[in-house]
Amino acid sequence: MSTLPLDRLVPAYIQAFEPYTPSRPDHELRRLFGVDHLHRLNNNENALGPPPSARQAIEDFEAGRTPIYPSGDCYDLRQALAAKFDKSADQFLVGNGSCEVIASVIKAFCERGDNIVTADKTFAVYEWVAEFSGFQARLTPLKDLAFDPQAMLDAADERTKIFFVCNPNNPTGTYWDAATMRGFLEAVGGERIVVLDEAYFEYVDREDYPDGMELMREFPNLVVFRTFSKMYALAGLRVGYLCGSPEVVDIIRRTHVVYSVNSLGQIAATAALEHDGPFIADTRAMVGEAKELLRGVCARLGLEYVCHEGNFMMIRTPVSDTLLYRKLAHKGVMVRTMTGFRFPGWIRVSLVQRPVMEEFCRALEEVVRG
Repeated sequence: MSTLPLDRLVPAYIQAFEPYTPSRPDHELRRLFGVDHLHRLNNNENALGPPPSARQAIEDFEAGRTPIYPSGDCYDLRQALAAKFDKSADQFLVGNGSCEVIASVIKAFCERGDNIVTADKTFAVYEWVAEFSGFQARLTPLKDLAFDPQAMLDAADERTKIFFVCNPNNPTGTYWDAATMRGFLEAVGGERIVVLDEAYFEYVDREDYPDGMELMREFPNLVVFRTFSKMYALAGLRVGYLCGSPEVVDIIRRTHVVYSVNSLGQIAATAALEHDGPFIADTRAMVGEAKELLRGVCARLGLEYVCHEGNFMMIRTPVSDTLLYRKLAHKGVMVRTMTGFRFPGWIRVSLVQRPVMEEFCRALEEVVRG
């Protein structure tokens, strides 16, 4: 039997890349940890579930629609986004979650020898897509747990095509205020693309928090990412999108696979935008209550924590984060270990309804006090 010459067939940057292993499904985890329930506090999902309008759209979806391909370019959803943000539908590109549009942007602008610049402790998919596509990801350290604009500018060279800024940052929750953001965009000038990932935009209620949708009117090289996976609780349907100037989006569209977003996802996302104000307010209230509760427990247990914007919070663990993960899972709570985010010895916890947070707090206290 012949052996495939993988050393010759596979590019070196693929051979060197370590694949990501997702967690097992809940039924397997419950069996593994011997529990009858499992609260998922590991992926920053909105535990309230979809807004009522999206929930109704999902319930009304007819099975008879499944033999028919979805709208290849998410026509109706792009129209709804255009109306909501007072832009042209041609300024939007919808993908199978934000991860797909990250890949589309990198493919559109990078060629052999190019690089991207982002932070070392942020959403890792910018780095991963660049590296397994054969492009260098230049990573700059956080400063006071936030993106450092000067370090990012210093890391760039003539082959830098894209800056990726996560605002607020996942997992620290820190953000650039409007003055910092504007200063960075002015320093970059119009020679490179700046991607502003606003996955947690709807969770931020700060007067100095910048709105990328408004800034792109002044900075045509700015591309904004948003998603229906976080605030709108449609993570299981995988719908994310980008918005930019018509010229930039026209280029990105050339690298984007059409028909990647299923019909149910498109319909639910479109419905989710209808009268979303009360739902967003309810979600913010739930997160605020959970933050207050968890801060108090951490203070009582003497645990360091990082809590800023977004529906999550990081806690420094008194034992290894993987050991704490297993002990909490045996009590029916799943958290995210942060070693993969280059925060070894930390966990990240999604902020959800009070009864679940109280159960998590009891489990954390039992584990910490031994």
